[in-house]
Amino acid sequence: MAAVFAELLFGLVRSLVGDWLRQAAMAVCAWLDTRIHGRAARFVVGGLLGLAAYILIPVIAGLLGF
Repeated sequence: MAAVFAELLFGLVRSLVGDWLRQAAMAVCAWLDTRIHGRAARFVVGGLLGLAAYILIPVIAGLLGF
């Protein structure tokens, strides 16, 4: 019974953390969109964010157990 409860609790925590991370990413992207002017600057910032996501998403997913 404890294992079932633990699985349900872990699923809930994963869902909440995933939603929180998604909302935080959207807020940061909306903030950056208003701050960056120019096509070249957006391209550079987008490339850097893509590289960071390529590295960090597997690390965060591994820590959360996805």
